[in-house]
Amino acid sequence: MRSKNYGNDVLSGDWRRPRKGQIPEIPAEPGLVAEDPDSGFCGAVVGCDKFGVTLEDRFGKRRVFPLTKSGFLIDGKPVTLVRPAGPAAEVSGPARSASGSIAVRGARAKVAKESRIYVEGVHDAELVEKIWGHDLRVEGVVVEYLEGVDDLPAIVEEFAPGEGRRLGVLVDHLVEGSKESRIAARVTSPHVLVTGHPFIDVWEAVKPDAVGISAWPRVPRGVPWKEGVLAELGWGDDVGAGWKRILRSVDSYTDLEPALLGRVEELIDFVTAF
Repeated sequence: MRSKNYGNDVLSGDWRRPRKGQIPEIPAEPGLVAEDPDSGFCGAVVGCDKFGVTLEDRFGKRRVFPLTKSGFLIDGKPVTLVRPAGPAAEVSGPARSASGSIAVRGARAKVAKESRIYVEGVHDAELVEKIWGHDLRVEGVVVEYLEGVDDLPAIVEEFAPGEGRRLGVLVDHLVEGSKESRIAARVTSPHVLVTGHPFIDVWEAVKPDAVGISAWPRVPRGVPWKEGVLAELGWGDDVGAGWKRILRSVDSYTDLEPALLGRVEELIDFVTAF
């Protein structure tokens, strides 16, 4: 969330005593992202009163700052934050994205970083986009999908990870002793993080009650898992239609299992940590 577009002369000269009208006054409305240049703390506005403005960063940490003239940076440029007029001043909390993070209002997607997140399939990618799409656009991270992980070491080598070019990989059914865990262990680059959830398929990472079922069915060995689930639930035999039904049932991170939530957040942090 910290802006790096400061230019070369933002802090040169006596910028806190600008000519009249040079520094804009911006209402400190909930969701507005600003930075305190002295401490480097960057976050979204979650409250504003006569005592100052409260910012919350993407990790949930909050700090209160006085509403001083030219006291903040937005997009790397100095601004004066002022109390918003009318009902907006009474709003106590920020808008949230589907992932539970602070929604950055009016945010445009950043130019994509060289770093990437790879997921195993189209369904994984669609679910990640629905819940974390806002966060990923704010961070400038692209998600791409693989057709399984059997060739993961070769895929990593082709990606050529390095300084400033990290790769995060989300793997289905990453449990001790599985084929997936053995393949993941072959990737040793410090610029690559391979992690995953314990579910056979990402469908299972959606909480059953969100879908309107009591539990995900147990599918006998030898039966393709998705087709077996559809048969047990009486949803027909169209895998695409079944997935659309599941995806429609997901509105926010609360509809997903913690075992998936934690791993995706870990990958986002890893590829944006520099």
